[in-house]
Amino acid sequence: MSSPLIPPKGVWVPVPTFFQSPTPSTIQPALDIHAQQAHALFLADRGITGLVLLGSTGEAIHLTRSERSELISSVRSHLDKHGYPDYPIMAGVLTSGEIEETVQWLDDVASAGAQWGLVLVPGYFGNAAKQEDLVEWFRIIADRSKIPVLVYNYPGVTNGVVVQPETYPLLAQHAKIVGCKMSHGNVSHHVQVSLDPEIDHDKFRVFSGFGQQLGPIVSYGAAGVIDGMAAFYPKTVVRLFNLVSELDTGNVDQSIARDVKAEITRLQFVVSRAEEFVVRHGLVGIKEAVWRVTKLGIQGSGRLPIRGSLTDEEWEKARALFLKGIETEEAEVDWKKVTLPGVKEILG
Repeated sequence: MSSPLIPPKGVWVPVPTFFQSPTPSTIQPALDIHAQQAHALFLADRGITGLVLLGSTGEAIHLTRSERSELISSVRSHLDKHGYPDYPIMAGVLTSGEIEETVQWLDDVASAGAQWGLVLVPGYFGNAAKQEDLVEWFRIIADRSKIPVLVYNYPGVTNGVVVQPETYPLLAQHAKIVGCKMSHGNVSHHVQVSLDPEIDHDKFRVFSGFGQQLGPIVSYGAAGVIDGMAAFYPKTVVRLFNLVSELDTGNVDQSIARDVKAEITRLQFVVSRAEEFVVRHGLVGIKEAVWRVTKLGIQGSGRLPIRGSLTDEEWEKARALFLKGIETEEAEVDWKKVTLPGVKEILG
């Protein structure tokens, strides 16, 4: 039996789902598969490590079972055709916690072409669920899943349930539980789990849901980020990750180490400031920025109850406050260089 596939380190994007314009005859707008495929290629071409399809940003709970499979398989086939065979795809699994439904969801995304399932921590009953019961639940899911799984801890949508740092070593003991995404701001939890000597970090990867934490957590062993802002400004986040990772190897020539640290500091500020746009405007803001920056999809695409857009005035105000710096970076960075090995090439 082969070992479970481990998700690669790097910058992943929780991809928004694209919808067509609503029509009078439909309750909810149809998927826009063409825009979905084009955006996936846009990200792959710019050095993004992998895609998270149908997570929270991807509005998985607003799609039917057949739509979820169609979206994943269409993205997979498009990437295959354009020179990205076996491109890393993780799929959100956002059930209420019923075991058979969760396993069925995992079976579906595996058949459609996802290599990993990002499984939301069950939180209907909030903190009434004990940590040891969460461990047992995930072990049962992993035992029955066709693909490896990651623990998705997003307290904001699970009644405040937080997987505690001491729980992760127990989860990591299972061969098919290969990582986690922490979508909360507790940097200490990220660092503790990333450094825990009881965890084999070659087999269990720690990702944050926030690019503003990238430098601090990757410097202390985290695998990377699954970052919504990188859906529209990917190159700068990739460049920051590569510089931090290269410095962490200890292979940076001392003659340029100070310059590398200074560049990391500068880029982390640029990224963190841009992330404020996402903090203030959420999913609607991410989709608005994707539309305005990449010219893909339509403005205000979404399914009820999450629809909406920014006016030109709102966009320009937010852009001036948060996005000017990263706009400049994206224009200046040669995407063909951001993934080259070696700091000198990355520094350009």
